[in-house]
Amino acid sequence: MPEEEQHYLTGLDLAGRRVLVVGGGTVAQRRLPRLLAAGAAVEVVAPHTTPSVQALADAGELVWHARPYRAGEDGDVADAWYALACTDDPAVNATVVADAERARVFCVRADDGTGGSAVTPATGHHDGLLVGVLSGGTPLRSAAVRDAVLDGLSSGVVADPGESGPDEARTGGVALVGGGPGDPELITVRGRRLLGRADVVVVDRLAPRELLDELPPHVEVVDAAKIPYGRAAAQDVLNRTLVEHARAGRFVVRLKGGDPYVFGRGFEEVLACAEADVPVTVVPGVTSAFSAPAAADVPVTHRGVAHEVVVVSGHVPPGDERSLVDWDALGRLRGTVVLLMGVERLGRFTDALVEAGRPKDTPVAVVQEGTLRSQRVVRGTLADIAASVTEAGIRPPAVTVVGPVAGLA
Repeated sequence: MPEEEQHYLTGLDLAGRRVLVVGGGTVAQRRLPRLLAAGAAVEVVAPHTTPSVQALADAGELVWHARPYRAGEDGDVADAWYALACTDDPAVNATVVADAERARVFCVRADDGTGGSAVTPATGHHDGLLVGVLSGGTPLRSAAVRDAVLDGLSSGVVADPGESGPDEARTGGVALVGGGPGDPELITVRGRRLLGRADVVVVDRLAPRELLDELPPHVEVVDAAKIPYGRAAAQDVLNRTLVEHARAGRFVVRLKGGDPYVFGRGFEEVLACAEADVPVTVVPGVTSAFSAPAAADVPVTHRGVAHEVVVVSGHVPPGDERSLVDWDALGRLRGTVVLLMGVERLGRFTDALVEAGRPKDTPVAVVQEGTLRSQRVVRGTLADIAASVTEAGIRPPAVTVVGPVAGLA
């Protein structure tokens, strides 16, 4: 077996222990986050650093010695538990390795994986697991295998008994997961991981349904869109569904479109679980308010164009006694208004903005089913967008962006 493949893979407890990083460039910048996450007392020695490394020092997360490496028996390596030679000077890196060898300190040499006494595996996290892969000096191979293992764990292809998973996944509980704007690849890593643990999935109409096809056969899927009665009554029934399954010892994932807390009634469901003493975890999602316009090349902010963004629910129209929106204030704004759930009464919203002071020629973009293959975009102004949307047959779900950003090309 080649010498470079004879490594011994182990885990180091670096919490509170001095770790020396020589070099402050991009290589060091890549290594530092995991060292800091492990609780290491990191000291960086380098005349100069990247802005990101300096920011870590300024924040007190590490100590930066702004000078060249100090070699020798009483030099920088002394009293270190672990060292990394990350400079762009091979001679300096070789000196760090030699000093570490004499001090019996394991040392990684970034520019020559076989030149140090230790190597950094390709690592990744999954539900409390730290996965590490070594491939004897072929980092692209180890990274590819690591990614494949993590993908398999996330999707359930690689079995994981979940001994270190969240308590609610073992004893029954609820995870409120934001599924993103519709594209199944835009769910968060944590959301997808918890979905793979579910016994029951209660899914919204706008959640990424392709993910349901990946669930194991034993998982019960409850379609929230088919719950009977009116809107308020349906929410009560849905809340009881979550609580009853969790109390029966099942792990329930409430899969919602977008972000649960952006006009998603997520906090109502959290309160229902809390009142029933059911443990609940909230996993934020990518909100359609920003991601759907982005998918259509409409930025909700742009330097020198918009300094504010207001997200408004179109569930209640202007003038309705239930409305909590100050349309006069919105009309005085110069930035961006993002309207959700407002397609069916778009004319009433545009009229309200014009009456409140917004110019009729203010650009507007309407994005239907953003991030999906069926995505459609209609552009216009406050004066004509309602007619254009009707003519184009735009239907919910759609996001409306009002403001100068909607006119950017």
